[in-house]
This record gives sequence, C-alpha cells and structure tokens, in this order.
Amino acid sequence: MTEPLEDRACKMAVYMIETGATVRSAARHFGISKSTVHKDLSQRLRQYNPVLYRQVRQVLDLNKQERHIRGGMATKRKYEKKD
Repeated sequence: MTEPLEDRACKMAVYMIETGATVRSAARHFGISKSTVHKDLSQRLRQYNPVLYRQVRQVLDLNKQERHIRGGMATKRKYEKKD
C-alpha cells in the first residue's frame, strides 16, 4: 500500500533541501511524476508542515532562477557532441 501523502511530501522536501535537487530529479528519484512532486511540495506541504515548506520553497525558487542557465548548458553540451 502507498504511504500517506504527508509522509511522501515531507520525504521529498527533505531530499530536495539536502541535495538541492530539481523537481525533475526528485520525480526520477521517487518514481513519480513531476506534477505530483510539484503539487506535494507547493500545495500539500504548505498545509502539513509550514516550516519545511518555507525551506523547500527557497530551493524551488533558486532552481527557478537558475533554470535558464541549465537550459543553456544543456544546449551547449548537445552541440559540442555533434562536432
């Protein structure tokens, strides 16, 4: 049987805080969809554990600020491999 939503959200939050993981990498790690990770961390966790929510929110905001850099680096790697 699956674990309660509160436990899953807290485990994901702790994982993301400790590793600085992105939503995609957390989804891969836990074997669930990106949508579920995002919903758990941005909506459910806010109700269950506001302190943990504020900490994970900082990681999510940082990842959002850096995503254009990650995209640029991925494009650079893509074209470096073609040569």
